Amino acid sequence: MDTFRCPDGKSGAYLWDARTPGLGIRARSNGSRHYLFQTRMQRETVRVTIGRVESWSLDDAQAEARRLRVLVDSGVHPKEEQQAHLEQRESQRQEAARATVTLADVWPVYIAARQANWSESHRLDHDKMMQAPGQPRRRSHKTTTAGPLYELSAARLVDLDASRITAWIEQEKAHRPTVAARAYRLLRACLVWCDEQPAFRGLVDVPRVFSSTVRRAVPKPRAKSDVLQREQLAPWFAAVRTIDNPVMAAYLQALLLTGARPSEMARLKWPDLDLRWNSVTLRDKVEGDRDIPLTPYLSQLFGWLPRRNEWVFSSPTAESGRLTDANHRHTRTLQAAGLPHVTLHGLRRSFGTLSEWVECPVGVVAQIQGHKPSALAEKHYRQRPLDLLRMWHVRIEAWVLDQAGLGQPKSLNAKRLEAAQ
Repeated sequence: MDTFRCPDGKSGAYLWDARTPGLGIRARSNGSRHYLFQTRMQRETVRVTIGRVESWSLDDAQAEARRLRVLVDSGVHPKEEQQAHLEQRESQRQEAARATVTLADVWPVYIAARQANWSESHRLDHDKMMQAPGQPRRRSHKTTTAGPLYELSAARLVDLDASRITAWIEQEKAHRPTVAARAYRLLRACLVWCDEQPAFRGLVDVPRVFSSTVRRAVPKPRAKSDVLQREQLAPWFAAVRTIDNPVMAAYLQALLLTGARPSEMARLKWPDLDLRWNSVTLRDKVEGDRDIPLTPYLSQLFGWLPRRNEWVFSSPTAESGRLTDANHRHTRTLQAAGLPHVTLHGLRRSFGTLSEWVECPVGVVAQIQGHKPSALAEKHYRQRPLDLLRMWHVRIEAWVLDQAGLGQPKSLNAKRLEAAQ
């Protein structure tokens, strides 16, 4: 064995073991020598390389040859067994790599895969949930605080379990319960999506992670009660109309008089105002678009606004060119007027509440505000024309202005609005 080499003039030579059938040494012209196992299986020659002669002892090579003989006798092709072993090792390597995947790794992948079906605000919610602390803010000298999911960003998916999620919820809901509940829902949607993807499937046991114990720890949504009462309309309008920014003042009044969502009103563009049919087109998150009446006082507000760009509620200082944050200014205005705190969404809620004073049908209010139909008749049989909505909307606006001590314009002031456009 030590002296066996490939003869000159040949590409290879074989030396067979007399004691172990099928075991041999193959010597090549380049000087390499390998143990191999050769036999016949189903009328075909089976040849398997065991290893280099320098790396394997004769006893080990003989033992491996006998093992391969047992495989052949049992009907298993040695190369198939070898391939299965390689695939198993590769699978183990991939599983080890998958086990290192963290929530921060999958979060941007999840957003990229799903954001085509989301609104802009919903996508921004996902960005805020994983926001890192200490980053500079755009409109403040302060730095950002950690998003609610940042605490879990470095956690491996395989380490997420019910106890970990419960502890996280308890920590977050102690100082921001509403945001914690929102973060929980977004996290659950992400992990359910991960379990549906081949690359991440099996890393998280979704039913066990979101067990009944975890669900009980999630803060329960509470109905908000911040609304403007009838007797508060006069001081509210008086305070808002004194805001030195006319765009901000008009925006806040438009929210109260239409019941629109703050985001959809902020995205209102000049082409969305139809002077022919006296309507306003809002980008609705429920139906896509919806038309509401352009009421007299609302038309007057729009007519006085400067036309700086495509946005009705424009802002020369904002990067987007439109109002992006009216909460703080509204809060300061309420405090100056001695009124209780009302959020921007509370103005939307106020529209629905105040409309009951004129006995407006609930379905009309819901259609103006863009709520989903709540009954079979509303969903399939009530298709109210714009003129019918206008009849009630003008009545609501007139009542609100009367309570505020303001006179309602007699016309839609279309000429001034048309000149602004």
